[in-house]
Amino acid sequence: MNNSDNSNHCMKTDANPTLLELGWSPFFHEHVIATGVTDGSPARVVGVRKNSFFVSRGEAELLATVSGKLSRRADGVYPVVGDWVILSGAQIRVVLPRKNILSRGAAGTRGKQEGLARREQVIAANLDAVFIVCGLDRDFNLRRIERYLTLVYNCGLNPVIVLTKADLHPDSDAVVGAVEAIAFGVPVHLVSAKEAAGPAALEKYLAPGQTVTMVGSSGSGKSTLVNRLFGETVRDTGSVSASVGKGTHTTTTRDLIRMPQGGSVIDNPGIREIVFWDVEGGVGRVFPEIEALAAECRFSDCGHMHEPGCRVLAAVGSGEIAQERLDNFHKMKRELLYLSDRRHKSANRVEKERWKDVALKIRAIYKK
Repeated sequence: MNNSDNSNHCMKTDANPTLLELGWSPFFHEHVIATGVTDGSPARVVGVRKNSFFVSRGEAELLATVSGKLSRRADGVYPVVGDWVILSGAQIRVVLPRKNILSRGAAGTRGKQEGLARREQVIAANLDAVFIVCGLDRDFNLRRIERYLTLVYNCGLNPVIVLTKADLHPDSDAVVGAVEAIAFGVPVHLVSAKEAAGPAALEKYLAPGQTVTMVGSSGSGKSTLVNRLFGETVRDTGSVSASVGKGTHTTTTRDLIRMPQGGSVIDNPGIREIVFWDVEGGVGRVFPEIEALAAECRFSDCGHMHEPGCRVLAAVGSGEIAQERLDNFHKMKRELLYLSDRRHKSANRVEKERWKDVALKIRAIYKK
């Protein structure tokens, strides 16, 4: 195939029905044209392994590697599951700009402020929704759900809360009410192994062209949920441990799975640490009642800790806001402030070092 034929293939991909079902859109088509690459074709990354990637052109999958030029790029953009790329043969030459990403700080840094989120870990790209999956066994924790919501909102994405293992809880409806009380406006779905209604309600998120990723603790039921939505076993699952009452960790890779409903699901390994990377917008959306009451405090710089005339503390005292919720609000605020300050200081340090280099060069000129 000559270059012009390949160019035409790239230029016409917005009308390819199989690519459209995989999530292709005019956004990516425009960026293909902008690259000026004429000897490749678009594909979506559907799986990541140690040194290779599974990619799909819509009808078939193949194993690919990144080109040497891409691996040496200074900006560090490397393919992740959900990315759209330009493929030449079995090589990924270009990673197309992303509509969005779900990312977090690299694991192993939570609670260690001197090492907090020094590196970004991109979990998935080009998403329409994020399923926050929480099992109604010992995995259930409102504070963790607040943290997941903050992570998702910080990334500018749309959360959906899925409560699995409803058959293991004596009052699952009460749990739904408790979650809705801390997740304002977020859809909450209850899923039971004994009922089909829960999974059926999730199918609207899997329309052709839509991509959903799942996040949650190991054993929360993500892979089981994928299998139920698919209608057959496509992901390995573990049995519930009798000693701890939780499912066991089985998923070790991130994969984009084409669903019979027409959309795609990205199943992820369980997350042990919810470490923030993006810092904007999340806390305000997760704790809107605290932010609103803060405007009524006596002091504009009220820290809601012990100040007189604090409307937030008054709401805690009256039972309007749970003390644990306010504590989690403070905790995440501190983390995000520290992360923001450190980035700002790092930028200033870079600028100082740049001007130091300039000064040294000028001094060297005068010495000549």
